[in-house]
Amino acid sequence: MARAFLLIADIGGYTRFMKVHRINLAHAQYVVARLLEAVIDGAGRRLRLAKLEGDAAFFYLELPGADAPSLDAPRQAIAAIRRAFVARQAELVMDRVCACDGCTQAGDLTLKFVAHVGEVGFQRVKRLRELAGVDVIVVHRLLKNAVPLPEYLLMTPAVFAHVDGDLAEHAVELEEELEGLGRTPVFYVDAEVVAPRAAPARAPSWLRRWWGWLRMTVRSIPYFIGARQACDGFRNASPIFDAAPPPARLPRSEP
Repeated sequence: MARAFLLIADIGGYTRFMKVHRINLAHAQYVVARLLEAVIDGAGRRLRLAKLEGDAAFFYLELPGADAPSLDAPRQAIAAIRRAFVARQAELVMDRVCACDGCTQAGDLTLKFVAHVGEVGFQRVKRLRELAGVDVIVVHRLLKNAVPLPEYLLMTPAVFAHVDGDLAEHAVELEEELEGLGRTPVFYVDAEVVAPRAAPARAPSWLRRWWGWLRMTVRSIPYFIGARQACDGFRNASPIFDAAPPPARLPRSEP
């Protein structure tokens, strides 16, 4: 067993599509894949990616000491992930040419974080290193919570005890009922406190818009012709996402 910082960055906000067809779903997959790429790139080398879970990324960082874990790198990573997501989302909105639901809803997507520190075990499943343990269950179950904000950082006491500055000052305490684990105190802050949204760094360009549309169209061809199932794995982009659990990997968006 090892002590680790656990973080889930979860993309949400897609509504159920009123007109479900291959263009909507293929383009929705492309949008979410681009945003997940930004989330992973934003984490950089500060955090390790444990796995992709539908439209969420599960990260971890082993901590050297049990008594006083250093959360400087995780705090920096969360802010960097938020900034990378916001920047990529602004690009997708600015460069949009297509008017399908999957593209027009890109600006409505949100990003929330759930952070926890606890004991985890590691096990090999083929070439994958899987995390296991009660604390892994805790951080996942906290994705369903009573936080009244669309974008936020939710922290357990094990994380909140080691934060200061704006995060500590603006934190609001809640208590969540976790199935099989009882009532758990948590703290949340608005994502704007973590990393404020900034104005786009560049002006829109028709050349960039058409190039982005062409790239998206080429990558979506396998889904248009039915060779692959569009949006298989993105629970928020599926018309039946509430009925099935998310898979453990990101579907490929390249042809």
